[in-house]
Amino acid sequence: MDLNAIPTPAALIDVRRMQTNIRRMQEHMHALGVAFRPHAKTAKCLRVTQAQNDAGAQGITVSTLKEAEQFFAGGINDITYAVGIVPSKLPQALGLMRRGCALNILTDSVESARAIAEFGQSNKAVFDVLIEIDTDGHRSGVPPESRALPDIAAALTAGGAQVKGVLAHAGSSYDLSERAALEALAEQERALCVRAAERLRQAGYACPVVSAGSTPTAIRAVSLAGVTEMRAGVYVFFDLVMRNVGVCSMDDIALSVLTSVIGHQKDKGWAIVDAGWMAMSRDRGTARHGTDFGYGQVCSPDGAPIPGYIASGANQEHGIVSLSGGMDAKIAERFPVGSLLRILPNHACATGAQFPEYYALAEDDMEIWPRFYGW
Repeated sequence: MDLNAIPTPAALIDVRRMQTNIRRMQEHMHALGVAFRPHAKTAKCLRVTQAQNDAGAQGITVSTLKEAEQFFAGGINDITYAVGIVPSKLPQALGLMRRGCALNILTDSVESARAIAEFGQSNKAVFDVLIEIDTDGHRSGVPPESRALPDIAAALTAGGAQVKGVLAHAGSSYDLSERAALEALAEQERALCVRAAERLRQAGYACPVVSAGSTPTAIRAVSLAGVTEMRAGVYVFFDLVMRNVGVCSMDDIALSVLTSVIGHQKDKGWAIVDAGWMAMSRDRGTARHGTDFGYGQVCSPDGAPIPGYIASGANQEHGIVSLSGGMDAKIAERFPVGSLLRILPNHACATGAQFPEYYALAEDDMEIWPRFYGW
């Protein structure tokens, strides 16, 4: 396998690591007795999703309706669009349903629920709707004890829509790093999501789906009693944020960016590479953690981390490789012009989004896997 044949910068997938990550998560979900619906927004790649479903996943989660359309065209039928829908996107969702896609959509307000129901009535369509539950104050959703919860369900069913269930995402897990804290948040996510489902059932709604998950809470969950499915996305590749959160090691990270050294600033101890923030993304998620990797951890061409060296700075097309906390006066000798490096990303979702395709490396084989784009 000749990495020199790949134009840089390029996104590389270590297929062995990816398959190991998929297998471990699926086995964990099986042991906890729940279905697993992976979030496809990380890779946005049909080949990756097929590997997840081959391992036992059931359906997928997406973050855009364009993803839903592309995965449906690729043969994936069971899809949850896990972003609150706005009325202007209902025709696009209906188009998918009428082509045979089993699509779940999401709401967290009475206003949105009414719009869904009214559009469904006027188009003689029944939408399957999940109500988003806020279990940690991270982003969106309705609190499980909110008076609005049964009102949302009533607004949906009054117009003929189906209350498919509830959905939660404990995104604040990304700010944690201790196992005990992650286990506690996973239990909080589970308990509050289940409580919301119980309230809806008490109000007369079947609520068959209780969907929870983030990569950290999925990995650290001890019990998922009452949950019917879990969702997680970044686990398939992992990244440096997940390494700092404590749910993977650097050796588990399956995505990297191949880059070429294009010059030096010897007096500053810099090597200049052709992977700037247009390749790595602007995500500096590790900056708020105990270990700040700048724009990424520098590795040798075979993917082995080079201790102390990070992508410390980035412009649009230029990246800076330097010794963290020090100055390497011989950096030009260490990393000559034309040499290859790999950089592990802070946030796999954001870095993957910079590229139209992945170079999937498996032992002595290499394939190009296309990646989806758009909303």
